[in-house]
Amino acid sequence: MKIYTKTGDKGLTSLIGGTRVQKYHLRIESYGTVDELNSYIGLIKDQNIGEDDKTILKEIQDRLFTVGSSLAADPEKSKMKIPDLLETDVELLEQEMDKMNEFLPPLKHFILPGGNTTASYCHIARCVCRRAERQVVHLAEIEWVDEKVIVYLNRLSDYLFTLSRKVVFNNKADENIWIPRI
Repeated sequence: MKIYTKTGDKGLTSLIGGTRVQKYHLRIESYGTVDELNSYIGLIKDQNIGEDDKTILKEIQDRLFTVGSSLAADPEKSKMKIPDLLETDVELLEQEMDKMNEFLPPLKHFILPGGNTTASYCHIARCVCRRAERQVVHLAEIEWVDEKVIVYLNRLSDYLFTLSRKVVFNNKADENIWIPRI
C-alpha cells in the first residue's frame, strides 16, 4: 500500500462517507488540530514521567483517535461504524485531576507556562487542545458534532494544565506564577 494517493493534489480531501471538501474546511481543521494535539501528547508521554501518567496519556491518545474519527465523518453520509466517546472517558480525566490535586498545593495565582521542559510541553498541548475545542465549537454551530467531543476536549485541557503542575511539583521546581504589575 502506498502512503500517497495523489487525490489531494488539488486541495481537496475526503471525509468518511466520501464527501470531498477543501483541505481548509472547518471539519478538516478541527480533526487536524486534534491530530496535532495527539502528537504533543505523544511527546509528553515520551518524557521522564511516571508509568501511571504514561498509561493515562496512551488512553488519551486512543480517545483522541476516536474524536478524530468522529470529526472526520460526514454526519449526513457516513455509514461507517466509528468508535464511541463515552461519559466514562470524561470521568477518567476528572478522576485523574482529582488524584493529582490531592497533593498539589492550592492554586492561588495564575501559572505562567514553564517550570521545566515536560511541563512546557504540557502547556503547549493544553493550548493546542483549547484551539481544537474552539474549532469544534465553531463547527458545531454549522454541522452536527457529538457534544461529548466538546466536553472531552474541554476537560482534557484542564487535565493537561493539572499534569503540568504535577510535573513541576514532582521535579521539586517552583511554579512560574504570574504576579500582575499593578
